[in-house]
Amino acid sequence: MPDIRAHLVIAGRVQGVAFRYHTRDQANRLGLTGWVKNLPSGDVEAVFEGLESAVEEMVQWCHAGPPSARVDRVEIRREPAAGRFRRFEIVFH
Repeated sequence: MPDIRAHLVIAGRVQGVAFRYHTRDQANRLGLTGWVKNLPSGDVEAVFEGLESAVEEMVQWCHAGPPSARVDRVEIRREPAAGRFRRFEIVFH
């Protein structure tokens, strides 16, 4: 099964609830690479790369997020994996 990429923007109560840290932990558990960051709009943006089944599991997780989050909307773009990431990290910019 080839690697794929999913680029997400997650809207709702997703900042101030440790969404990025839970996302990093979940992505690492699934063996994914990429990044997650807060956006000035209050949304969270993330890119996941890895096995299709793991990426799809991560996308499903993002529809709920951690227990303290409230996800209202998830925008998803699926793309071929670029293979540029060595690990999954939280980006602070």
